[in-house]
Amino acid sequence: MIWSKTIRFAVRTALVACVLGGTSPRVSAQELTIAAASDLQTVVPALAQQFKRQTGITVKPVFGSSGNFFAQIQNGAPFDLFFSADVDYPKQLEAARLAEPGSLYEYAAGRIVLWTRKDSGIDLARGIGALADPRIRKIAIANPEHAPYGRAAVAALQHDGLYARVKTKLVLGENISQAAQFVQSGAADVGIIALSLTLGPDARAIGVAHDIPASFYPPIAQAAVILSSSRNKDLARRFLTFIKEPDVVRALADFGFMRP
Repeated sequence: MIWSKTIRFAVRTALVACVLGGTSPRVSAQELTIAAASDLQTVVPALAQQFKRQTGITVKPVFGSSGNFFAQIQNGAPFDLFFSADVDYPKQLEAARLAEPGSLYEYAAGRIVLWTRKDSGIDLARGIGALADPRIRKIAIANPEHAPYGRAAVAALQHDGLYARVKTKLVLGENISQAAQFVQSGAADVGIIALSLTLGPDARAIGVAHDIPASFYPPIAQAAVILSSSRNKDLARRFLTFIKEPDVVRALADFGFMRP
């Protein structure tokens, strides 16, 4: 079946939506619930729609920080799959027998960028060095305690010798999506956020991004795993197979994810 154009259209037009907290997900025979890193908000909803059209299986993504999901899963949160922004979390779950052996799949490598509103008047042409400008009062990043993109942001600042100079300017989001929201709302002047979140239609309309060299921070290796507690393991395997399809890999690349 040829569906590349369908996926690309759906992905490019998907709106960024943040689902944080809420009630525990319900489990049904033809439904999968995915704990998904926040950087996937621009692409996973469209992929879920395409998967449902092909299989009739509903995929419900819940977005948040990978570290928080890791803790929730250790405490029995009823997810079927975990799409983490840090490969180490799925590896630890697998080692603790909380994930299905052999199911771990590295689906992408993330990238970080500088991002500001078009009307901010801030020139990012200098790259990350622009953050030392005294006119920049607040810099949004994800909390490095439990968000891989936050750790990457800190590493990039340290690489350029800026961390000590701008540490007091940092505003920490619970996850990378909240860091982007700080910039969008004007609560922060600039953010160091996931490239994927800057490529959605809303973000493109209001903001401008500038690349941060990948050599400035450790690789953001992202991986998915089927959880041992899942009651829908066969369906989960079907979704993992779907994610490996060439058209899906290309769709992820369209939204700023590199191949691992």
